[in-house]
Amino acid sequence: MSKPRVGVFVCHCGSNIGSIVDVPAVAAFATGLDNVVYAQEHKYMCSDPGQEMIRDAIKEHQLNRVVVASCSPLMHEPTFRKTCDEAGLNGYLFQMANLREQVSWVTEDKAAATEKAKVVVRAAVQRVADHTELHTTTKPCTPATLVIGGGVAGIEAALQLASSDTKVHLVEREPSIGGAMAKFDKTFPTLDCAACILTPKMVQAYTHPNITVHAYSEVVDLSGYVGNFQAKIHHKASYVNNEKCTGCGACLQKCPVKRVPHEWEQNLMNRRAIYTPFAQAVPNKPVIDAQHCTMLLKGKCGICAKVCEAGAIEYDQAPEGTYETIDIGNVIVATGMKTFDPTPMKALGYGRIPDVYTALEFERMCHASGPTEGHVVKKTNGVLTHGGAAPKAVALVHCVGSRDKNYNEHCSRVCCMYSLKYAHLIKEHVPGCEVYDFYIDMRCAGKGYEEFYNRLLREDVRFIRGKVAEVNNWAIYPEEEGRLVVRVEDTLVGTTRRIPVDMVVLATGLEPAEGAKALAQTLHMSCSNDGFYLERHPKLAPVSTATEGIFVAGCCQSPKDIPDSVAQGAAAAAQAIAMIKRGTVEIEPTTAHVLEELCSGCQICIPLCPYDAISRDEERRLAVIEPAKCKGCGTCVGACPSSALQQWGFDDKQIYAEIDGILANA
Repeated sequence: MSKPRVGVFVCHCGSNIGSIVDVPAVAAFATGLDNVVYAQEHKYMCSDPGQEMIRDAIKEHQLNRVVVASCSPLMHEPTFRKTCDEAGLNGYLFQMANLREQVSWVTEDKAAATEKAKVVVRAAVQRVADHTELHTTTKPCTPATLVIGGGVAGIEAALQLASSDTKVHLVEREPSIGGAMAKFDKTFPTLDCAACILTPKMVQAYTHPNITVHAYSEVVDLSGYVGNFQAKIHHKASYVNNEKCTGCGACLQKCPVKRVPHEWEQNLMNRRAIYTPFAQAVPNKPVIDAQHCTMLLKGKCGICAKVCEAGAIEYDQAPEGTYETIDIGNVIVATGMKTFDPTPMKALGYGRIPDVYTALEFERMCHASGPTEGHVVKKTNGVLTHGGAAPKAVALVHCVGSRDKNYNEHCSRVCCMYSLKYAHLIKEHVPGCEVYDFYIDMRCAGKGYEEFYNRLLREDVRFIRGKVAEVNNWAIYPEEEGRLVVRVEDTLVGTTRRIPVDMVVLATGLEPAEGAKALAQTLHMSCSNDGFYLERHPKLAPVSTATEGIFVAGCCQSPKDIPDSVAQGAAAAAQAIAMIKRGTVEIEPTTAHVLEELCSGCQICIPLCPYDAISRDEERRLAVIEPAKCKGCGTCVGACPSSALQQWGFDDKQIYAEIDGILANA
């Protein structure tokens, strides 16, 4: 290629860079660097006028290399590569110098920041002189999407995809889709019936011709690359043939094993060994619990098979279940959340005092199909039944397992609002009941949320600002016989209070779902410090992940309410649809490659690759890289003892040139 003719463009980035770095001085400095034939500054290089300046300069000054000194490559490298392409210059003959995150945001002294900016620009100029043209490649995209998780976010994503004539595989590990929302009685702030909203969507998803629902199943492996994934699905043994089962329910009535704790009902009641999770389950097909079924354990009983006229009971199903591999183009992860287990917080009495409940337990108590048929009652001799006595006073305790350095520092966003909902429901179910709401801060940021809070203020709920120190029973406070006692510091009054109640509801926070980290490893995704799945960018790419072709939606990404979960499910579907409708996916050229004459076949690189992009050619005894899988992380390049692995766009000559630019005056 001809001698480098480099153009340098320095951005003020408003005041982000310009307030700390002397941008005109940096641009003037760039004019004196080797190979630089043009240098200019601009207030916002990423703006249309800024990009037009680059295009005009490429043509006017015959630039064959471009350096933009502005913000991070993560933000705008694609922007400026496209700008170069539009001017007829290969986009990979461009280099970005980061003057924002690496200089102005971390340097207080203006003179020092300006000198550092000059060094960073010089390094970029020396590096870009050794750049070579690179070209993206395309691969066909399989027109199907895998949605993992059948909660409201996953259902919304599946329906949006299916309505665009895209094939969807919806995988849910429970026997029914619906997720956490299916357990709710009413939803805030409108207090409409959760089942009335959700059940039609569940049925629509199950019956849609473009959606295949894999209930009672899990994704155990994902291979391939963006546009061409292969997912391995484990279908757990239900011992019921869903094709034959009519959902008549005869087997559910006759099973003699009746005292199995009902997980879906938060273990507040029992179920039988053959069961459906709840009345509106979709699919409405029972499963047999092999750990409690007398027939499967001892070879005796078989009553459910005898009463099943459809002949759907199959005791001879393989206990390990079956496996299926499907081809998909992209993946949406919507695995939801779990609620915090407050057992370790001994002072709050959960698990020790009978009438201390978690939020979901109380939710089921309020539900007409729950263990008390919708009656808010106290336990009788440690047992919860609808015939128990109604409480005269109930305490709602906020921020249990949230905003707490000992457990979870994050705010779970929904706890304030569902506590307000519970306050209303208690007043509705038990007229005259005193409700004490113990809060730290009332966070009601959502449409209609503040208005709902104001409504509760008018419903005679007693709000007490302070963190509850302990919950104890009358064994500690004998003067309050038969009651619970809540001790709290009332920060508005400036005193410690002791309040007798009959029931305590803990507003437990939200955590990542069980198995979230294991699934992240399977899908080659990342988690943030709190365990939720990490998005590519919190503002500009909230449903994308660092792994191309994998998107996140709902509470698996962070705690959120139902409207936000639905919106994010639709947003993830839009991303997946856009990829599928294009028909192809672009593969970045900045991938690793093997210099075969140097490769010794030592295999050090293979287990180090986080994307499974490297394999061994047994015949030639060499490492082989699948470019479509490689994400250009450079792990293998740094580890190779013989320097046989190199990376396009990051070869040794370019890196050494950049280092020389940094150390030129050292």
